[in-house]
Amino acid sequence: MNVRVFPDAASLAAAAAGDAASRIRDAIRSRGRARIIAATGASQIHLLDRLTHQPDVDWQLVEMFHLDEYIGLPLEHPASFRRYLLERLIRPAGIVDYHLLDGERDPAGVCREIGDALQRSPIDVALVGIGENGHLAFNDPPADFDTDASYIVVTLDEACRRQQVGEGWFETIADVPRQAISMSIKQILAARAIVCVVPDRRKAEAIRASLQGPIDPQTPASILRTHPDVTVYLDRDSAALL
Repeated sequence: MNVRVFPDAASLAAAAAGDAASRIRDAIRSRGRARIIAATGASQIHLLDRLTHQPDVDWQLVEMFHLDEYIGLPLEHPASFRRYLLERLIRPAGIVDYHLLDGERDPAGVCREIGDALQRSPIDVALVGIGENGHLAFNDPPADFDTDASYIVVTLDEACRRQQVGEGWFETIADVPRQAISMSIKQILAARAIVCVVPDRRKAEAIRASLQGPIDPQTPASILRTHPDVTVYLDRDSAALL
């Protein structure tokens, strides 16, 4: 695992976006197209803004998959991750080949449909973050490290739901859906490369546990240390306890 620490969130995002864009360009040169997984949330906003402005990326040759989504949340809701990706990545970049998780449809059917599409070819680069409770996607502790399913239905724990309120996506914890569709741990680890972006002091304890504690389902993101090509991008605040 490669861990890089930057003075602030802006410089972190610039470096991570450059890394991700380089991997996308390499995939297009090597295989004629690139397949990526895109994360959402407050921690990814600067990254996606920088990424969509990277030069010489032919976004029409990029196929994008969605990492996770709330069950039952309308597309129009400010916290909808479908809306987030449409507004912050898909439309600005001009991506035409994308797979969004529709949390308003039957969750099992969505898991099968998008999972089947995902299995057609390897993912070149996965963009991920780490939650305040150490979650990876919406795989809250204790995470399922063993399932072979590409997507699973999960129940969100209270720490995860409180994070969503703290970031301003919902007014109260009662407004946060209790279930979500999440890419599985094994599917995330199947990506050729993982670019993990984690700014902010509130993530410092999760970073310490993920990078220096045991590899354990109670700290889901700790599993990243088993992957051969992971780069974790931190700022001084998120790296404060290392």
